[in-house]
Amino acid sequence: MKIDLTVAGYIFYEDKVLLIQHKKSKLWLPVGGHIDKDEIPDNAMIRKAKEEVGLEVKLLNMVGIPQKGNIVQQMATPFYANIHNVGTHNHYCLFYICESSSRKTILKKKEIMNAEWFSIKKLFERRIPTESRNIGLLAFKKYGEIKIR
Repeated sequence: MKIDLTVAGYIFYEDKVLLIQHKKSKLWLPVGGHIDKDEIPDNAMIRKAKEEVGLEVKLLNMVGIPQKGNIVQQMATPFYANIHNVGTHNHYCLFYICESSSRKTILKKKEIMNAEWFSIKKLFERRIPTESRNIGLLAFKKYGEIKIR
């Protein structure tokens, strides 16, 4: 089966996380999508946040190792990865913790029906798929750990 490389970001603002309601699947999911050919996953996540919801985001979970030798650029460490089926093919997805300096979203109406900021409590609403909830709960935990550092 075909596998596409993708990214998804749990974007935080003031202790809430953004989920979008995808137009095709009707599911509430994190912002994300396909990585373009020769695109760095970190850049794909930043691009998808801007394209889909109009947010400038900062990727968190950077490991501060001195840049020496042949290291060209340090990248954010995804907090989770999985392979999931989207019907006709699979996605290998890297999940990032992101932070936005604004909560004002501008939706890409072609792909997204709605966007909403969720507290931990709101992730338990029936409309939220189990996978989005469980990964979201892990994102809240990791976000808290990162903010303490």
